[in-house]
Amino acid sequence: MLNDKELLKIFNEYLLRQDFGNTPSNLYDPIYYTLKAGGKRIRPILCLLSTELFGESYESSLDIACGIEIFHNFTLLHDDMMDKSDIRRGNPTVHKKWTDSIALLSGDAMSVIAYKYISKAKYLSETLDLFSDTALKICEGQQLDMDYENMSDISVEDYLKMINLKTAVFLAASLKIGAISANTNRENKSNIYEFGRNLGMAFQLQDDYLDTYGDSEKFKKNLGGDIASNKKTFLLLKALELAKGNVLNELKYWIALKEFDKNEKINAVKNIYDALNILKYSEGKIDYYMNEASQYFAKINADKNKKDILLNYTNSLGQRKF
Repeated sequence: MLNDKELLKIFNEYLLRQDFGNTPSNLYDPIYYTLKAGGKRIRPILCLLSTELFGESYESSLDIACGIEIFHNFTLLHDDMMDKSDIRRGNPTVHKKWTDSIALLSGDAMSVIAYKYISKAKYLSETLDLFSDTALKICEGQQLDMDYENMSDISVEDYLKMINLKTAVFLAASLKIGAISANTNRENKSNIYEFGRNLGMAFQLQDDYLDTYGDSEKFKKNLGGDIASNKKTFLLLKALELAKGNVLNELKYWIALKEFDKNEKINAVKNIYDALNILKYSEGKIDYYMNEASQYFAKINADKNKKDILLNYTNSLGQRKF
């Protein structure tokens, strides 16, 4: 079984050799631009690792993995437009480099191309059903995320539902699609799906955690962006749930403030988090999902050495071990 680094090299070479079309250039150039910008390729690598885990060669899933990666990048292309983001992976986003209309249409084309690659699956019906169901859930999650921006009564459970749809189910589906390609049994497919879903939940919660409590030198980013923008993360929603009296009033004051010194706001809200011990709750929820993932992983019936390769990869992504 190949490891993730070997599969990443093979996959990148395969993906970048693909010919999607050329004319009109304003439709296809943004697609090549987006895919050549790189990225971790997490979802296709999970698909390929899963295929190999259950005894089939990665080659049988290369086209499917391409479909998964193309679809993922399509969602990013549209997300950047909805979020009005200017930079993605160090480069101007498609809607900034070209136009909103071009970004919209190129994204649409990418979703169609993704389905063309998925349609090459050997076990087409099962693969297509799962992929289509996942694509719809991602749209539901994105809509909830946008809805929550203008709602004040969002609960922690609402947030967990949203990140399950927007993030976790795609990791889960990528693993299960690889398992389908290898034609493993129903139990293995179910267990690897739940392994991936719980892993996805933990990863997203860890992103929330790291934005406030991470090491800015280690992660090469300024911390506190979520606080500054009032992003509804697990940390903020848990704080709103726990805060009482003057602490709650102070938190709501900073949320409502339109003009502020960014560092002052970040420090003030972080102090509230510290007073409420939000760090403990966040770490506890991450550990909960990692432990759930561990239990499903243990149920997977496959060669231990192959399982270790997958486990080492997912541990490296989460920077945690379980």
